[in-house]
Amino acid sequence: MRGSVSSSRSSAGSPSDASPDEGVVEDLPVIDEKAVEQLTKGLLSHYLPDLQRSKSALQELTQNQVVLLETLEQEISKFKECNSILDINALFSEAKHYHNKLVNIRNEMMMLHEKTSKLKKRALKLQQKRQKEELEREQQREKELEREKQLTAKPARRT
Repeated sequence: MRGSVSSSRSSAGSPSDASPDEGVVEDLPVIDEKAVEQLTKGLLSHYLPDLQRSKSALQELTQNQVVLLETLEQEISKFKECNSILDINALFSEAKHYHNKLVNIRNEMMMLHEKTSKLKKRALKLQQKRQKEELEREQQREKELEREKQLTAKPARRT
């Protein structure tokens, strides 16, 4: 095919003597339109099926990637749910622990309330007993003083 394309170059002196645009039209080879069309058809028929297969393979890969990404996002959300469930379980166990502490404190407070009530009753009984004993002692002392007064000799009255 090289023989069909001819080039007509003119050697009009050295390249440094000529301007860059000078002789451009003359330097272009003569192109046969039919040959260009046949070459294009041949090139397209040779590479187009491979390119179309590659395009469909790329589209399939892209679709598969989309499906994989969606599946991966679902799995990530499942892991997040698992982590949140673990967090919730930890919170429930912590709440149960503190609930047990509160129940123990309440029971202890009720026991202390009962003990203080009993101690108050006992203290009141003891106080009443002590007051009664003090009253009896005071009465006993007064009786003894009265008795002593009665026993002491009284001077007779002169009449």
